[in-house]
Amino acid sequence: MAIHLTTTVWSDIAFAFGIFITCYMVLVISFYTIILLISMIQLRKEYNLDTDLAYEEYLHENFTKPVSIIVPAYNEEAGIIPSVRSLLTINYPEFEVIVVNDGSKDHTLNKMISEYEMKEIKKALRVQVETSPIRAIYQSELLPHLYLIDKENGGKADALNAGLNFSSFPYFCSLDGDSILERDAFTKVMKPIIDSNEEVIASGGSIRIANGCDIQSGRILKVGLANSPLVIMQTIEYLRAFLMGRIGLSKHNLLLIISGAFGVFSKYWVLEAGGYKRDTVGEDMELVVRLHRILKEKGLKKKIVYVPDPVCWTEVPEDIKYLRRQRSRWHRGLFESLWNHRKMIFNTKYGSIGFISFPYFWIVEFFGPIVELSGYIYMILAIFLGGVYLEFAIIIFLLSCLYGSVFSMASVLLEEWSLRKYPKVSDIWKLFLYSLTETLWYRPLTVFWRFEGIIQIIRGDVSWGEMKRKGVSK
Repeated sequence: MAIHLTTTVWSDIAFAFGIFITCYMVLVISFYTIILLISMIQLRKEYNLDTDLAYEEYLHENFTKPVSIIVPAYNEEAGIIPSVRSLLTINYPEFEVIVVNDGSKDHTLNKMISEYEMKEIKKALRVQVETSPIRAIYQSELLPHLYLIDKENGGKADALNAGLNFSSFPYFCSLDGDSILERDAFTKVMKPIIDSNEEVIASGGSIRIANGCDIQSGRILKVGLANSPLVIMQTIEYLRAFLMGRIGLSKHNLLLIISGAFGVFSKYWVLEAGGYKRDTVGEDMELVVRLHRILKEKGLKKKIVYVPDPVCWTEVPEDIKYLRRQRSRWHRGLFESLWNHRKMIFNTKYGSIGFISFPYFWIVEFFGPIVELSGYIYMILAIFLGGVYLEFAIIIFLLSCLYGSVFSMASVLLEEWSLRKYPKVSDIWKLFLYSLTETLWYRPLTVFWRFEGIIQIIRGDVSWGEMKRKGVSK
């Protein structure tokens, strides 16, 4: 009798768990469907415009606002010269480039000094945010608006703060040391700031994958796809995150992240927020959340937006070891941002950020890997249990295909429908076909890596982890 009772209890638990996973996935799919529809409408509205005429007037100094471009660099010798070269050729009236060497152990510093004939200068810094000690400041004799700060290692956030202290202009851009910008990217990412009369205090652009592209001297000559399946899946993942997720959230000022690889911020408001937080691995998201929090507490109707058109090309990991490390770290950064500002959730003071953005990032983004991993385990066990459990497993698998592969395919179609950065039809077909396989291998891998991030949080792991760069420019 006791054995029968125990079996019945476990059957009830398994049945209830199957219902829970099914309902969770239906909820997530419904949310993503709404986001997809919003993104489609927004993209269609924007790309019916003549974009060349829309941006032409912003190339004059009378309309633009000067920008300080801060490039934190730690062991970036493989890509720093092409990256800086691409910045120096951008089509924008007034800017300065500040490369911050964050105690690199390679030849990043020497390469910059040699390539751009940089000489040490004496310049007093207005320390508005505390940073690790500055060793020296250099200025290019060839290009007076190019600077190099050499400092002791303090992490990416610390390097950005050092650049912030040195910067001269009211707006600054954070840019990764391996990034390549399209020439008109700044004009486009600054447009919402200029048009809004400073109502918009931060603007982020799209990040695309440079692996597989023909890049020479810091310029994109030909857009292409890498042959590595791992890189192709990351390309699809980026399309989904930027063209679907961020457009939908940005439309209603619900965006909680601007990529650290390419984003423009109001210097005044970032300093008001205290600069970048140095004790987190997700400094980009943490800053955006903190900005939202300050604005809501002050009762100000400022906006943080995403612009799909301006594109920054960046190198992604081709080795599964480094990709795994990156995704686990991103998940830890997500938790730190949400936990540090946990009082915002369901708090009327923070409006839609507290009632929509925070629940979404907690339920879908943070706890998602736990539920999805449980779903994979459930599907495996259901094969042996049979009966109604197998029926639940089939439903969960079909929902996983919709959640993973179908939405990824939709993102590829959004790319072809709007930006059309990939000129070869074969590349679009390759992206489309690979997205069909996401549920079968890539999605489970990323779920497991993000789950590892949760384990690392429990263990108290705060390490950044080494990321190896090959360089994508010739």
